Amino acid sequence: MTEPVQVSVQPTPNPNSAKFVLDRPAVAEGEMKNYMSKDDAAGDPLGEALFAIEGVETVFVMANFITVNKAADADWANLVPPVEEAIRAHF
Repeated sequence: MTEPVQVSVQPTPNPNSAKFVLDRPAVAEGEMKNYMSKDDAAGDPLGEALFAIEGVETVFVMANFITVNKAADADWANLVPPVEEAIRAHF
């Protein structure tokens, strides 16, 4: 059985953006995903799960991290736990 993914959250210079760093690749080497809306993420299970969380506005996935941008009025305290859970459930 695969070990559960470890996720650590890092702030970014943008207060509406947070970087979720994984202990494994989030996408294949050289690949990236950039979702500017829920419609962009349609068909991608991780993207769909993240956009299902109220307050998530954009998602960028590259190497071993996922950057989530939130709505200005959303609170990271309410967003981080469900974002981490969506990432863990995906991996």
